[in-house]
Amino acid sequence: MNLSKLTFLSVIFLCFNGTAQEILTIEDAVKITVKNNYQIITAANNLKIDSVSVSPGFAGMLPTIEATIEDDNSIQNLSQTRSDGSQVEQDNAKNNSLDYGVSLDWTLFDGLSMFAAYDQLKQNRDLGAEELKQVVLTKVGEVMITYYDLVQQQQQLAALDSTIFISEQRVELAKNRFSIGKASKLEVLNAQVDLNTDQTLMQRQKELYANTKIQLNEQLARDLTTDFKAIPEIFVDESLMLPDLESKLMENNPELNAERISRRISELELKQVKAARYPTIYATTGYNFGKSESSLGFTTSSESNGFSYGFGATLNLFDGFNQNRNEKIGKMELENAAIAIKEKEQELLSTLSTTYQTYLTNISLIELEGNNEAIAKENLDITVEKYRIGIIPTIEFRTAQLNYINARVRFSNAKFQAKLSEIILRQLSGELNI
Repeated sequence: MNLSKLTFLSVIFLCFNGTAQEILTIEDAVKITVKNNYQIITAANNLKIDSVSVSPGFAGMLPTIEATIEDDNSIQNLSQTRSDGSQVEQDNAKNNSLDYGVSLDWTLFDGLSMFAAYDQLKQNRDLGAEELKQVVLTKVGEVMITYYDLVQQQQQLAALDSTIFISEQRVELAKNRFSIGKASKLEVLNAQVDLNTDQTLMQRQKELYANTKIQLNEQLARDLTTDFKAIPEIFVDESLMLPDLESKLMENNPELNAERISRRISELELKQVKAARYPTIYATTGYNFGKSESSLGFTTSSESNGFSYGFGATLNLFDGFNQNRNEKIGKMELENAAIAIKEKEQELLSTLSTTYQTYLTNISLIELEGNNEAIAKENLDITVEKYRIGIIPTIEFRTAQLNYINARVRFSNAKFQAKLSEIILRQLSGELNI
């Protein structure tokens, strides 16, 4: 049986074993991640909080209205000496008063601080949106990397299954040759040792595969025992261009946009600090009702009701030069925010450039390792036939077998590494398909 048949059988074997398993596509994995991932849900809730906070009332632009009521009562033993010298005494004298009303307080002008505060609330909401986008990109990227790692491991399992099948045939052939006196016992033992080695590698690979599936289920925030099977192949987009990625990074990268929004927030905070140089003007109005009763005194009962209104203003004349210091601090914080933007731009562009170079290298390695796999396959086909007729030693057979399995593993790893580079590039440019 030649190698192509063996490879075909191994693929059929793996597919047969996976018929009872869910086929999890990368699109489904991404959808589940966006829906279930705990950190994404938390970031989305934080964005909702920031959105609810965007209101004129939070910024201090609306009046406050309060209703109050106060009911005071007392029972006392009283003794009074009046101006005419007469004395009045009474035990258990009752006194009570009732006051209630509605008041309105409204800041009419505060140096435009309230408008800057309202804009800051909007910027906080935009910042929350960029933070949510960054969390989504990060978590989806992690899921994609784990997913394609599983694809690579499935391919390695198929390769190991092929080599185990070959090793089993080799053991059987060695035993047959030994039984008719054409091979030594040593050849049988060597074949059996190599088979055991291949089976050990298979067990280790299955362990890694199972653990990686658990890791992916954890990232998907679902039952860790959920069984599934990934797609059989990795497809890499080889058309990415560095100038396009740089342009998208400058426009869409959430980390960079967050730094820009932080700078805008620093500007608005400085505006609020400067607003303290202006007077604060406020208005008050209200309606009040009051009633009191007393057992003793010149007035035993009284009652009042009516409106009240007024205006007021405050102006800070001197605060120990704290206003000047606060403005200087605000300007320095604004300068630091601008520096942070430049630093983040340089950091991201550097990461993008180095990742792109790795991406190009991995793309070229896919072609190289693909050719190596084809050569190793052809070499193994020839070696298998030569071993079958007994014209090559076992060590040469084993070398060809290992060369083929290693070539398949390197080819699979080259595609995975190229896909990894592609995912990182799309993350940086803010264009990861979600």
